[in-house]
Amino acid sequence: MPDKIHLTVASVVVRDGKYLMVKEIDNDKLVINQPAGHVEPGEDIIDAAVRETYEETGWHTKVTDFIGIYSSTSPITGITYYRLAFAAEALSFDEKAIIDTDINEVVWLTSKEIHSNLDQLRSELVLDCISDFEHGKLFPIEIVRNRL
Repeated sequence: MPDKIHLTVASVVVRDGKYLMVKEIDNDKLVINQPAGHVEPGEDIIDAAVRETYEETGWHTKVTDFIGIYSSTSPITGITYYRLAFAAEALSFDEKAIIDTDINEVVWLTSKEIHSNLDQLRSELVLDCISDFEHGKLFPIEIVRNRL
């Protein structure tokens, strides 16, 4: 059963009124997602969010707030995903960054553009994170305790 449970992190990064998003292939479909990915064994979850954002977008970020814990089960694989979402500030872009090969495109989208492409979102969690962020549902980053 543990192989059917995945711990992931996602970063909600806003700059100039636009969200940092990625376009990637999931189950043979082009989808839109926040920079997100799996937490590696022994990895701090905040470090994982910063790492995944950089690997998928080339942006260096600083995590500022905790947004929430989200869960869903993929109807295709049966895997249950637990997503820890963080708000992060874009610090700088690394033009020499090598982006993960599963990322087709890095884009900055307005909330309106995201809402007009609901059928392209990787999962309902993408919009849940943005909605909570936009409604100010943020927790101090100190809520995360690291003993690694």
